[in-house]
Amino acid sequence: MNFFRNFLASFLGSITALILIISFGFFLLAGIASVATFDKNILQNQISSNSVLNLDLDKDIYDNIPITQEFEEILGVSPEIIKFLDLINAIELASDNENIKGINLKSQSPKMGWSQALTIRKSLQKFKDKGKFIYCYGDFFSQKGYYLASVSDSIFLNPMGNIELRGLGAEVLYYKDLQEKYGFKMEVVRHGKYKSAVEPYLDDKMSEANRNQIKSLLNSIWDGIANQIKSSRKISPENFNEVVDNLDSTFPENAYRNNIVDGIVSKTQYKHKLKRVLGIKSNEKLNSVSYLNIKNNSNFKKGTRNQIAIIYAQGPIIYGEGNESNIGQELFAKTIRKIKNSKRIKAVVLRIDSPGGVALTSEIIWDELIELKKEKPIVVSMGNVAASGGYYLSTVADKVFANDFTITGSIGVFAMVPNIAEFSKRIGINAEQVETNENSIFYTPFEKPTQKFQLDVKKNIENIYEMFKKRVSDGRNISMNEVEALAQGRVWSGEQALKNGLANEEGDIKEAIKAAAELADLGNDFNITSYPKIEPEINDILSLMIPFNS
Repeated sequence: MNFFRNFLASFLGSITALILIISFGFFLLAGIASVATFDKNILQNQISSNSVLNLDLDKDIYDNIPITQEFEEILGVSPEIIKFLDLINAIELASDNENIKGINLKSQSPKMGWSQALTIRKSLQKFKDKGKFIYCYGDFFSQKGYYLASVSDSIFLNPMGNIELRGLGAEVLYYKDLQEKYGFKMEVVRHGKYKSAVEPYLDDKMSEANRNQIKSLLNSIWDGIANQIKSSRKISPENFNEVVDNLDSTFPENAYRNNIVDGIVSKTQYKHKLKRVLGIKSNEKLNSVSYLNIKNNSNFKKGTRNQIAIIYAQGPIIYGEGNESNIGQELFAKTIRKIKNSKRIKAVVLRIDSPGGVALTSEIIWDELIELKKEKPIVVSMGNVAASGGYYLSTVADKVFANDFTITGSIGVFAMVPNIAEFSKRIGINAEQVETNENSIFYTPFEKPTQKFQLDVKKNIENIYEMFKKRVSDGRNISMNEVEALAQGRVWSGEQALKNGLANEEGDIKEAIKAAAELADLGNDFNITSYPKIEPEINDILSLMIPFNS
């Protein structure tokens, strides 16, 4: 018996020691990462003359990334994920570094939204405005990839490659007939004729209101994309429309003939062209620097205590805790209170990239933001999407920034619950209820919704809708009648929102930070801090540190 007791004690002791060693290793790794960051900063100041920045935009790009991401990259257990603001800062740093003469751009199939793509393209244009060049090569280009590539001085395509240029389109599937056929349906109550997310469950074809909404949105964004490509490539509107309509860029020879690309070459030939523009011989070494070499060389100001906090609100809005990819009231309320009580933080940028979600959560977070606004200015920067509940959060702001490709609005409310009453009967399921009161079983998916249920839900939705409109009216300083004309669930592009008053400044996250600094009278005397800060749990640490976990 003593043997097993001693064995168990020894075993548990070994496990405890292993966990402590792993934890120590994790924090040691954090120290190593800090040293590595320091070395990267030194490297930035020692970039060889006549260098080119290799910029790969085909990586995963997010507004905010998990705190464990850097460690995952170091351990090689995760692909590189790029933080959006870090990328913009890196391009700016490269444009200011006299040793970097140009950018070697890769943008075959970027994994980002159109709003992010517009911001990056603007940053690349500013790089060129400094008198520097951008060359781009691709085995192929998606439409978004070519949009980014089109800012380049020269674009080169693989002889076997192709380019996707065909305009924007949207396809919506409708389920009404399917629901009726199988008896499995979604019970929907909505307010607003444009709240199209639930339309597929109500009809078997697209309504004119929804068709007009989608067409208007697509046209607004495509006009911006097309105009920038035509301007950069010096293509007439007639020729460009012909190329797009006939899919001429699909074939390399046609793409070259129509000035979509500047050459059809192999990767080796492209490298020689890159060396030629730098003025070096083909047999000489090409001096290059990667994004990773300079991303951490931020404009951190030593000695200043002033901070501007960026709150990243990205993902669906849920009722619950929340994390880097979901907006929940518990995490965000705690974060907002912490920022409010911080003496260092003087202003806030709320970066929103969310399609919305639970109305109750939006209201709870809105209330916390209103209290924060009493102490510190709040500026909203809209990302790819700031719609429905995402737009609800933006109504607190002193200023709202959006760029032309942002998708926003969708001021409306709906409720949707599954119902299998017909389906259950067909397969022989009969549900019987016993109640103490008339509405004890308010709703069951095994019975058709009662009139009381439908009226009650509709009344609740109408109350939320009126509250939503009031938040917009108060926040954007427009009348309730004006809000109603813009609401009913309609979605707008950022360009349209700037014209109709749902946003009041054209710009990206950098402009929003600048505006926040101005409102707080900070000048340039501030540093940036990001929220929410989500500490990794022991399971996260172990999953990274234990090699055999995978």
